[in-house]
Amino acid sequence: MSNTIRIGVIGGSGVYQIEALTAVEEVTLETPFGSPSDSYIVGTLEGQRVAFLPRHGRGHRVSPGRLNYRANIYGFKMLGVEYLIGVSACGSLNEAMAPGHIVIPDGLFDHTAQRATSFFDDPSVGTGGLVTHVSVADPFCSYLNETCYAAVGQTGNPVHKGGAFITIEGPRFSTKVESRIYRSWGLDIIGMTTTPEAQLAREAEMSYSVMAHVTDYDVWHETDSPVTVEMVIRTLLHNADVAKTAVANAIRLLANAPASPHANAMKDALITNRAAVPPAVVDRLQLIVGKYY
Repeated sequence: MSNTIRIGVIGGSGVYQIEALTAVEEVTLETPFGSPSDSYIVGTLEGQRVAFLPRHGRGHRVSPGRLNYRANIYGFKMLGVEYLIGVSACGSLNEAMAPGHIVIPDGLFDHTAQRATSFFDDPSVGTGGLVTHVSVADPFCSYLNETCYAAVGQTGNPVHKGGAFITIEGPRFSTKVESRIYRSWGLDIIGMTTTPEAQLAREAEMSYSVMAHVTDYDVWHETDSPVTVEMVIRTLLHNADVAKTAVANAIRLLANAPASPHANAMKDALITNRAAVPPAVVDRLQLIVGKYY
């Protein structure tokens, strides 16, 4: 049994805990970016030590636009996580991706406007910070995507490999006009939290994938009722056991995983002249950039 915490799970709407965890302890962290949504629940599952965080806090207390995404992701980094799995509710913009299905997306469209999307673009460090330009052409880890796809497949639940995921600001649902435009852009599913989790995970040099649970057809579908909270929760509760089984399967499949393919994602992303970077900035982000200085 490994005591190293290489695997993290962020639970979204409807998945606030994983009952199968054993030898559980709560870990409360304070990051350079403030407090995460809740304490991390660290336990053993499938022989692996795993860190779980309820994305919106226990009781679903924090709105998507108010989440401290940087603290959430950095906290996983502090625990040593290399592979991070998000469990998320989403609406479908693609008729083939029906409510009850799970999608492992491979593309991401950021349609948010008010979120901190980088560890390195922080006004608190003034003008003397560290400028970076990380590549997120493929924002989800292909290795972890394959693992998640196989893990969901083992449950027997319908699962789709690949798809374009748009993140909107929320917390409101889309208008019909917006939903139809998103469909015309060739997007497949819609949610409110995958940005900036994916971008921050890449900066933190982690592998990141999402098991996106389709709860509704958004509001574009003329023969389906417009999305409501009641509809979302009903579908999520129905699929909660599938989600938790799929996560357990993924953890088992990751037992002998190599180092994250994105373990050196920031190597070629640092553009600021090293002599111009204040030591305090390097100290603050030591877990990410310390090895490059």
